[in-house]
Amino acid sequence: MHQRILMRAKKGPFDVRSAEEAFEGDWIGVNNGNLVFSHAAHKLLSTTTAEITPTEFKVNPRDADEINERYDVYVVPLANAFRRSYAHRIELMTRLVERLKIPVVVLGVGVQTDVTGDREYLRPIDAVVSRFVRAVLDRSPSIGVRGEITESYLRTLGFSAVDVIGCPSMFLHGDRLTVEKTRPTLEPDARVALTVSPYVKSMAKIIAAHHRRYPNLRYLPQDLTTLGTLLYGDAPEDRGKTSPIPVHTSHPLFVEDKVRMFLDPWTWMDYLSGFDFAFGTRIHGTITALVAGTPGYLFAHDSRTLELARYFDIPHRTMKEVPADVDAAQLYAEADYTALHAGHRARYERMTAFLAAHRLGNAFDDGDATARFDERVRATSFPPAVRPATSTSPEALLERIQWLRDRNTALDGQVRTLEEQRLRARVRRAVGAPVRRILSR
Repeated sequence: MHQRILMRAKKGPFDVRSAEEAFEGDWIGVNNGNLVFSHAAHKLLSTTTAEITPTEFKVNPRDADEINERYDVYVVPLANAFRRSYAHRIELMTRLVERLKIPVVVLGVGVQTDVTGDREYLRPIDAVVSRFVRAVLDRSPSIGVRGEITESYLRTLGFSAVDVIGCPSMFLHGDRLTVEKTRPTLEPDARVALTVSPYVKSMAKIIAAHHRRYPNLRYLPQDLTTLGTLLYGDAPEDRGKTSPIPVHTSHPLFVEDKVRMFLDPWTWMDYLSGFDFAFGTRIHGTITALVAGTPGYLFAHDSRTLELARYFDIPHRTMKEVPADVDAAQLYAEADYTALHAGHRARYERMTAFLAAHRLGNAFDDGDATARFDERVRATSFPPAVRPATSTSPEALLERIQWLRDRNTALDGQVRTLEEQRLRARVRRAVGAPVRRILSR
């Protein structure tokens, strides 16, 4: 039976956007880790009978009637959506869900609090989360959460129909996952990938030390702000500033062309497959390395990262357990992927059972559906990694300047059209009033 799926995703897995377009339209959803799990969910559900449409993150309760008519199910992959700074978005999504008559399936939502799961910190959003979960469960047999911290939180709110399913990103290859160390030890010449959440300031000394020790180190940022810095340099308010965290063009990693940012998971994974080790604070930066077959290690700095690391048995430490003088070689030696491998099939089966219970298909059980998906990925030309502007070729910079000029010209045209429309409206009002007075006599 043909199934029309509306999926919460910024873009589809084969939608190609240039770096300039991605920055202007935020086609990575603020953090390109969002694309990793939404694209994995898309692949997982891409059966031969499924038609999947991304929402582009648009949420408007007034669209409910159209959604009810055009789609059979609303699939909502979420990350750390249960957080205080996102409460207004959850409220808007709730208003939409409450007006839907089709099933609503939430794939892997998580809470964001500290690594202890601080319950008091979450209390201000209890009512918002409860209303959302209640709306989902009115249209779904259960809600899928990322880990045990979120499960425990929802149970304290009185919900029992909660399934721990992790994150779709770890099932990009279905029940297959192979992470192997290719070196007996991590030597200074190793290719090491670093992920950093710019707000985790305790990473500063770790970044500096690894920059000195590993000449082949590369920093892989994930946030929209850094994408803009790579493309156009520092924002006006940041020019001339320095920071031990790589957020300005003055940082040595920028100056030495050791920063790479990807606009699509596929190019990101291809790049990481050539590395010996990846570590840092970004959970989807770590997961992207793992599904690419590269050993990864996470510094868990909050509940959302910790519960996924625990659920999938990803090698990790909490940030408080990471000394400033930690060495990647030590982490590499410590990392053990035995439990990650051993438990992967059972976790995959838990995910697919969840899909089945929600009447969603699984592409991995649908003949060559996933092979055709992978072939389409290979056949699509995605943009390359974005590098610091000072290290970008003159040809690429010229294309960027031309794009900006074309965009500026188009915007000028839109402004002129809008001004003309407003002028005509003013003229009609100015002329119309006297005419109406004359006619009324």
